Amino acid sequence: MALVQYNDRSLRNLTTQPAAVTGNNPGALVHIKTLTASSSATLSFVDGTDSVVLDNTYPIYKFEFINIHPGTNGANFTFQGNASGGSGYNETMTTTSFRPYHEESGGSSSLGYKTDGDQGQGTAFQGLTFSLGTENDECASGYLHIFNPSSTTFVKHFIAQGTLNTASNENENDFVAGYFNTTSAIDEIQFKMSSGNIDAGQIKLYGIKDS
Repeated sequence: MALVQYNDRSLRNLTTQPAAVTGNNPGALVHIKTLTASSSATLSFVDGTDSVVLDNTYPIYKFEFINIHPGTNGANFTFQGNASGGSGYNETMTTTSFRPYHEESGGSSSLGYKTDGDQGQGTAFQGLTFSLGTENDECASGYLHIFNPSSTTFVKHFIAQGTLNTASNENENDFVAGYFNTTSAIDEIQFKMSSGNIDAGQIKLYGIKDS
């Protein structure tokens, strides 16, 4: 049956669903690497090492962190970058952070800026989720996008969002954004807890196609 467009812009006589775009599909996620924590001090993604790609192959890179369980109650799940040819995971960054939370008991909830979750030209590891609980069923999950990390012209922007069970038995939704204030390419990203180890969980790295 022919496809007919009506004045209300609906397509009522469409009987066959169009085939999905395949091949070099802009916006498609390309899985690069998965790291699994097991009482791990750090999890690091280094371009050119152990099949990791973190260069100009993709304009955007996405990290998904899944069921991150801390070894220390109340620790923050954090990350930092390393510029090409650098060392120490101590790049200068400026960041913002805000969060809504709601207690399991329903007794308290709030939405506000997190003043202890940002940096102004700091070099510390940046928190992605804050004050994780260590009970067996408690964990954090979310994502981190880094935009054009191989650029040698602009700063490197990132956006993150995570949800977690806090050490205070709350659901918290943490929003973090900022930039690495360097025109050097960022080709290494490391994740760790602010205290203790990453007891369990996975981090997946994807590249996002643009053309």
